[in-house]
Amino acid sequence: MPERSQIATSFLPLPGSAPVEWVIEPGLTAYPEAIAFMEARAEAIRSGAAGEMVWLVEHPPLYTAGTSARIEDLIEPDRFPVFSAGRGGEYTYHGPGQRVAYVMLDLKRRREDVRAFVAALEEWIIATLAAFNVRGERREDRVGVWVVRPDRPALADGTPAEDKIAAIGIRLRRWVSFHGIAINVEPELGHFTGIVPCGVEDHGVTS
Repeated sequence: MPERSQIATSFLPLPGSAPVEWVIEPGLTAYPEAIAFMEARAEAIRSGAAGEMVWLVEHPPLYTAGTSARIEDLIEPDRFPVFSAGRGGEYTYHGPGQRVAYVMLDLKRRREDVRAFVAALEEWIIATLAAFNVRGERREDRVGVWVVRPDRPALADGTPAEDKIAAIGIRLRRWVSFHGIAINVEPELGHFTGIVPCGVEDHGVTS
C-alpha cells in the first residue's frame, strides 16, 4: 500500500461542477448546532439540493470523542463538555483560537478514495501553514500535521520532539464527507491537558 505522501492529492471536481461555497461563521458555534447543520447539509449535497461547502467555525471550549476514543484518554471528564462526534479518530479539543474547517464534499464528483482524501486534507493544511512560514509535516503512522521542535529535548529513542498543529477527523456517508480539520492558530494550549489528544502520548500540541 502506498504511503499517503505518495498518493495523488488532487481532488478536483468533475468539469462543470458548481464552485465550493465557503462560509466563515462569526462568533462561537455550539457543537450540537454544528453537528445538526453538517448532517442536514451533507444530506442536501447527496440529494442534489445544495452544493459542496467548506464551513469555517470556532467553538466554545469542549472535547469531542471520535469512534476510536478510549475512555482512559479522557483525563478530566468534568473540565469541559464532552460530545460524541461520530467522526474517525479519538479525543480532541476545540475552543477559541482554533480554526475548524468542516469540509462537506461529494467524493463521487472527485475521487472515491478515503486515504487520498485524508492526504489531500493534510496537503491543504501543509500548504496553508507554509504561507505563514510554518513548516508542517505528515507522519505515516499518525494522521494530522506535525511541527518538529528542535528547541526541545529529543525522545528517549532519539527521534526529534514533535507537536501536533492540526488534527483531522472525517466521516463519509455515501461518499459525502463531513467533519474535517482543526488548526491551532492561537488556542489556550493548556486546555488540551484534560485529554490525551488523538491518543498520542509521546508528542504534544502547538499553535
